[in-house]
Amino acid sequence: MSRRDALLALLVAFLWGLNFVVIEWGMAGIPPLLFLALRFTVVVLPAVLLVPRPDLPWTAIARVGLLMSLGQFGFLYAAMHAGMPPGLAALVLQAQVLLTIVIAAGVLGERPSARQALGVVVGSLGLAVVAVGRDVTTPLLALLLCLAGALSWAAGNVAARAAGAVGGLSLTVWSGLVVPVPALGLSLLLDGPAAVGAGFAAIGVPALLSTLYTAVLASLVGYGIFTSLLGRYPAGKVVPWILLVPPVAMTSAWLLLGDRPAPLEVVGGLVLLAGAAVALVPARRRREGVVVAVAAEGVAPVLQPSLEPTPCRPDSV
Repeated sequence: MSRRDALLALLVAFLWGLNFVVIEWGMAGIPPLLFLALRFTVVVLPAVLLVPRPDLPWTAIARVGLLMSLGQFGFLYAAMHAGMPPGLAALVLQAQVLLTIVIAAGVLGERPSARQALGVVVGSLGLAVVAVGRDVTTPLLALLLCLAGALSWAAGNVAARAAGAVGGLSLTVWSGLVVPVPALGLSLLLDGPAAVGAGFAAIGVPALLSTLYTAVLASLVGYGIFTSLLGRYPAGKVVPWILLVPPVAMTSAWLLLGDRPAPLEVVGGLVLLAGAAVALVPARRRREGVVVAVAAEGVAPVLQPSLEPTPCRPDSV
């Protein structure tokens, strides 16, 4: 990878890592699902006019959107609203790498390699350490909601894989069409009309800037750069950069919000990332089959078991 493209990959990791802090900052006083509806409204309304629709049935697009966008981000926003620190949320969400491998094995019959199986075991141990050693200020409910987001993301990865989708900006944008209305409806049901009305009234400069950042910089710019890199390099050289997202999120949360993780949270997070790295990074001589996803921002690039990397092409904008 050239120095320029390495810097672009690093920029994406920075944008996605800082994204967690920006969400925490902008969501204050606004119900999480209402905030999610605002984000995806900004993502999809202009983008569908510029991005071609993916060559997939509408049912497949909707399935991916419900799992990967509404489910993943709905649970994530709810977890952060319930007290999940941004940095820890970025770490725990990477459980989707391990869960995707497990679900793909059960649903698609894609047998994991020994390397992937080892990564699942190591990562699961890391999750256990995080759960046991979490700070007393991190509610168990928040941790479980974040894990539910990782599970929904993993299921969305497998749905995209089953539909024959290749990770790209078009599927990210068009599958997001299913998010705003259901998210608003769920917010009205769970939070109540009064809370939703108060949430709309609470929308100010922080919420607007946060929405613009998450929708434009994190989703459209970040994923646009990432898919362009996938079009020029094997996924095995691009995807491992996503492992920088949790450290960026934890560092920025510490510097900007004063959020210091508990020692065992750091240890467990490092073990979790080590497991994800083992599962993600291909062997030197053989590209191993793995279904992986971008850190909290989109659709999984899919690699099938083969001796050569599966080519990925970016979607045109």
